[in-house]
Amino acid sequence: MMDGRVKTLHPKIHGGLLARRDLASHRDAMAASEILPIDFVCVNLYPFKETIMKPDVSEKEAIENIDIGGPSMLRSAAKNHEFVTAIVDPNDYPIVLDELRNQGTTSLATRQKLAAKVFRHTAAYDALIAQYLTEQVKEEKTEKLTLTFERKQDLRYGENSHQQAVFYQSALPERYSIAQAKQLHGKELSFNNIRDADAALRIMSEYQEPTVVALKHMNPCGIGSAHTIFDAWLAAYEADPVSIFGGIVVLNREVDLATAQEMYKLFLEIIIAPSYTPESLEVLKAKKNLRLLTVDFNSQLTKASNEIVSVLGGLLVQEKDTAMEKPTTWQVVTDRQPTSDEMAALAFAWKAVKHVKSNAIVVSNRYQTLGIGAGQMNRVGSVKLAIEQAGEKAQAAVLASDAYFPMDDSVEYAAKHGINAIIQPGGSIKDQASIDMANKHGIAMVFTNVRHFRH
Repeated sequence: MMDGRVKTLHPKIHGGLLARRDLASHRDAMAASEILPIDFVCVNLYPFKETIMKPDVSEKEAIENIDIGGPSMLRSAAKNHEFVTAIVDPNDYPIVLDELRNQGTTSLATRQKLAAKVFRHTAAYDALIAQYLTEQVKEEKTEKLTLTFERKQDLRYGENSHQQAVFYQSALPERYSIAQAKQLHGKELSFNNIRDADAALRIMSEYQEPTVVALKHMNPCGIGSAHTIFDAWLAAYEADPVSIFGGIVVLNREVDLATAQEMYKLFLEIIIAPSYTPESLEVLKAKKNLRLLTVDFNSQLTKASNEIVSVLGGLLVQEKDTAMEKPTTWQVVTDRQPTSDEMAALAFAWKAVKHVKSNAIVVSNRYQTLGIGAGQMNRVGSVKLAIEQAGEKAQAAVLASDAYFPMDDSVEYAAKHGINAIIQPGGSIKDQASIDMANKHGIAMVFTNVRHFRH
């Protein structure tokens, strides 16, 4: 009835599924109502996920593809798995058929496993529906958080060799992600490979011009932009030719032969790009274990979707830091104004520093990082690391800080080593001391009024 909306919600079906056959009262009720026992439920649910993944799908079409009877029958069967076999995954058909052929029925152990799978399946199905409807009404900070992910692969081990690990991907695929990357060559990705590759892709989403990001242990070790991808590679490599060893490289343009030949000279773990020329693939595939991946760069991060961090006993949920500030909103707080070249360099450094572990400092020019100080317990420590790495290149360079300077010592140290301009959020009660120190040394200082901690 009702155009097929109601067809399996009936006592002769659910009575046949839910009846306990070891209870006389249940058997008597079945006989009185002419209900026959049902031994197997095999259901493929309406394709809700596939429906909402269609471009421009209407809410009406999505609603019509919410299955009601299917999950109800599966849940009834799974609840009564002592007597009923519930099958929701075609991959389980051979197991069930094999037991039927060999012993005439399914084993209780198999029915228990299938029942557990049913409830995982229907829970994931409902989670997608909840997510879709919640997005339709634009409700945030809901009282319940319903998430569902699908197993992509078992990993050899986790962060360390004694830890087990599995890689799950979003039920609704995000095309610009390591989960949706296509691997062309090399051995299987590890837990740490996946995390590093994810961090590198996040950094690359900041840059539109030909750019190369080299990353090691969740921090960039070199970022280079140029008119060609080959020159961008040279800039990223020369930013830190030591740390790039064993690192991950992401390029946002097709890999050509000349760039491949240069990368071939190094030991790299992973190379990610939108595509490779046939000649470049031939060169890079000569390295047996080098992982070569492609990603859809046309779908880079454009909106502030949520990210999730696990803590003991719970989860933290926040918007991804995809804020793209415009230099026109920045405030010059010093007597000296930055030059146009310095402003371009500050913009480049500001994009990079938001992806460095706090406390974070980046020294750069307008097309290349020169020194990176990451994860130090005090800010001046990160300043010293970044400037030490930059060396003589710190002369006339710029410096970016992910958060404000609580003391003027960082500005003084930067000035002594030739830094010409500084960009930082501002907001310290001692901002004026830093401004005064910058004015004393003729440094231009820009406040963004936006902080970019990354823990």
